[in-house]
Amino acid sequence: MAVVAMELPAVRAYDALGINETSVKSMPFENLATLMQSPATLQATKAVLDRFEKLLPLLSSPVINIDHLLKHLGSPKKKKTPPPAAAAASASRYSLRVVLCSYMILAHPGAVLSGQGEKEKLLMDSAGSFVKEFELLVKTVLEKQSTDAAAGQKMFSAQLADFDRAWCAYLYCFVVWKLKDAKSLEDDLFRAACKLELSMMQTCKLSSDGQSHNGLSHDMKAIQKQVADDQKLLREKVHQLSGDAGIERMNSALSDTRSKFFEAKESGNPLAASVANVSTPLSIGSSGSSFTAQSLPGAASSSSSSSLMKQPTDNEQMLNEMLHEDDVSFGGNSDNVSSAEKEFQAKVKSTMEKAFWDLVTDSMKGDKPDYTQLTNLVKEVRDSLHELASKELKEEILENIDLEILSQVLESGSQDTRYLGQIMHYSLDMIRKLSAPAKEDDMKRSHEKLLNELAASSEVNDNGISSFVIAVIKGLRFTLEEIKQLQSEVSKARIQLMQPIIKGSAGVEYLQKAFADRYGPPANASASLPITKQWVSATKSIVEQEWSSHLESLQALPADYAQRVVVPALRAGHGAPMAQASSSAASGSGLPECKGEKIDKLTRVGLLQLISNVEGLNMQSTPETFQINLPRLRAVQDQFQKVIVIASSILVLHQVLVSKVAAPELQNAISELYDALVKLLDSNPDASTEEIVEAMASSLATVGSLSLPEKQAQATAELATKMLLKSLQAGDVVFGKVSRAVYCAFRGVVLGGGGVKGKKLAEAPLRRLAAAKLADRVVKAGEVLVKMAAISEKVHGQWYKALAL
Repeated sequence: MAVVAMELPAVRAYDALGINETSVKSMPFENLATLMQSPATLQATKAVLDRFEKLLPLLSSPVINIDHLLKHLGSPKKKKTPPPAAAAASASRYSLRVVLCSYMILAHPGAVLSGQGEKEKLLMDSAGSFVKEFELLVKTVLEKQSTDAAAGQKMFSAQLADFDRAWCAYLYCFVVWKLKDAKSLEDDLFRAACKLELSMMQTCKLSSDGQSHNGLSHDMKAIQKQVADDQKLLREKVHQLSGDAGIERMNSALSDTRSKFFEAKESGNPLAASVANVSTPLSIGSSGSSFTAQSLPGAASSSSSSSLMKQPTDNEQMLNEMLHEDDVSFGGNSDNVSSAEKEFQAKVKSTMEKAFWDLVTDSMKGDKPDYTQLTNLVKEVRDSLHELASKELKEEILENIDLEILSQVLESGSQDTRYLGQIMHYSLDMIRKLSAPAKEDDMKRSHEKLLNELAASSEVNDNGISSFVIAVIKGLRFTLEEIKQLQSEVSKARIQLMQPIIKGSAGVEYLQKAFADRYGPPANASASLPITKQWVSATKSIVEQEWSSHLESLQALPADYAQRVVVPALRAGHGAPMAQASSSAASGSGLPECKGEKIDKLTRVGLLQLISNVEGLNMQSTPETFQINLPRLRAVQDQFQKVIVIASSILVLHQVLVSKVAAPELQNAISELYDALVKLLDSNPDASTEEIVEAMASSLATVGSLSLPEKQAQATAELATKMLLKSLQAGDVVFGKVSRAVYCAFRGVVLGGGGVKGKKLAEAPLRRLAAAKLADRVVKAGEVLVKMAAISEKVHGQWYKALAL
């Protein structure tokens, strides 16, 4: 017991702190955070961790090499001469702040981890296992002093080995999570810097050499200085987070923003302002900073963490999808995610999965394999089936997947696959039993194919990995994928049963409460919703003018459709009927038509202003009430800009051909151009001006070859190209008229509702551009805004009233 006795003073000092699983779970977050950062806690914990680390060489089996994980924990520094090997090797195996983080994660996962994904779940499970083994090791030292020396030493060594294995598993999960968290925060900082740069270039009208054509006024110089100061602060935060490598990535993002802006400006692309979104890195998903990454000694801090903590939860997003979609897509707005981002996300997911399974494989190789990960995965299979099964099957599952027997078989070192095979066989049978009957035959064939492949696997593969390891990894991976699909199907079925309730008042009430939890009550809206406040203020100044224009458009409709809207001034004092009218459905569409109620009118016009802005929407420019629907808003904004491009092209084609060819040929040319541009822009949202011109030239060539002499056809093509390039420039008169007509078309749907009336209101301004074919696209996009406005008024109406009054 000499070793245990030697560690006793350090362990007693740590135990006196009273930090354990029970005590931390009963402490408020702020109190626990303060305790974790106190000098006494840091000193005592470091001392006991250092003592345990010094005893690792006494273990009979070698410890896992985790240097590749530890290197991710240090704060990045400026480039310096590499330290000597001895100094590098002296880094502590047990990181003090990561150890203390395990208690924060265990006690307050909701406050520490903003996400609810797989990485967060793995981190929580591994943190719980680590804390358990850590406390058992402390208990072993404290309570086994009177035990026989040899027995006590053996017990201590075994527990120390268990503690170290649990630490390695927890550290791996922590590093994976931290890297994702840091990447997300870095992306936000880059995006903010690029947004500042773009805003300055637009405001100061800078050329590619950094100069203004008309010289810089005093105000413009002040703007430049403010942007430089703000970017300096962002650089400092990036350096704290990612070191010199992060600064290099930030400089590259800024350079890319400038280059794309000037390229778009020189080519006359009216969408030049949206390049800031292209210049910043793609995000993998919502994630936030946390106590573990920011608050403990030696970690970087960022003011951005508070905004990241306000991301909607998975439940909020799911409910929001159900309220907005008639046929709920459980893929998470897949239609609103670009193909490039989908590909990026798929690549990241594939890389992470490969890294995980490589880790499991490596743990089972060698003369002394570690089956901890394998046992945990089998436990995951058992627990998942147990959760999905009926009450009658739960006990059967626990009996047939016995982790204790499995551990004994694995620890025997025989690498006998029979018991694991029985577990896999039973698990796949249970998956079929729990799945839909229609899928049983296909599943049975795929399951039998897998089991036959595993039985026929060779003794050793080319990499020297035994057939036991190959069979186990392949079988478990397949089984877990099958369970994942089953869980998804069960979730869909359960949620579909809940839809009638959620689409009623319950869903709205849940979203209201969640929004209030994140941003406070309506009384605090002015302080807690700065972007929404600015948006409401800007919309109030134009809403009556837009409403009057809409009434005039209604008056201009043919008698069959001109269902007059009562002017709101005549209904003063009758708030209840107005609210009721606001929600009445537009004829033939089921979507509400605006009847002039103040908040409904404000919300609709405000949304129209957002999507008609040339600059691409992002989190910094979107009102807090609509940030959960940012992908939808971006998709509608994208449609708005596509309609402008297509309408401009059709108008130019019409103008150059109307006096040269017969009406049927003109309509054929317009239809051909329309189809070509729709196909081009829908398949490639980033299509260049050159590609648009090529589509125009192709349509002209078809007409010219049939109806025009060669020279006239060539001259017509050149004229059309010049007119199109000019009309796609933001300052051009034609571009302004086309943009306004498209805006009026969208306004007709957004205020007039869907159905026949909305389409007639959209067609009128588009027909003046010879682009009435675009009306259906405008109606479809506008209806998304109508539904969004109606739902937001129900959820956020109290906050809007507080800001609008």
